[in-house]
Amino acid sequence: MNIPSNLKYTKDHEWVLIDGDIATVGITDFAQKELGDIVYVEVETLDQSLDKDEVFGTVEAVKTVSDLFLPLSGEIIEFNDALEASPEDVNTDPYGKGWMVKVKIANASEIEELLSSDTYKELIGA
Repeated sequence: MNIPSNLKYTKDHEWVLIDGDIATVGITDFAQKELGDIVYVEVETLDQSLDKDEVFGTVEAVKTVSDLFLPLSGEIIEFNDALEASPEDVNTDPYGKGWMVKVKIANASEIEELLSSDTYKELIGA
C-alpha cells in the first residue's frame, strides 16, 4: 500500500500536501481501495471558507457514497476539474492526478494535528 512519507494524513483517510499556506487534499490509497470504483466526485464548496472537519464534498463509488471532511480550516480555492470527466483518477493515482481540492490555510497551527505517514500506517494496520 502506498503511503508517501512527505504527506500528512487524517483519521478520515485523507492526505494533505502542505505548500506554504496552500494545502492540496485528496483521499488515501487505503480509502480508494475500501471504496472501490469511484464514479463521481462532488465538491460544491469552491470559494467557500470552511472549518476543519466540515464536509467539503462527497465521493461516490459503485457501492457507497462517502463524505469528504476538510482536514484544515480555510478557503477552498481550487477543485480538480479533471475529476468530472475521469473520477477513476482517484483510484489509479490518488496522490497525483486524483487530488481533489486546494485550500488556503486559515490556521497553520492545525497542521500539527495531522498524522505523519508512520502514525497513519499504524491507524490502518499497514
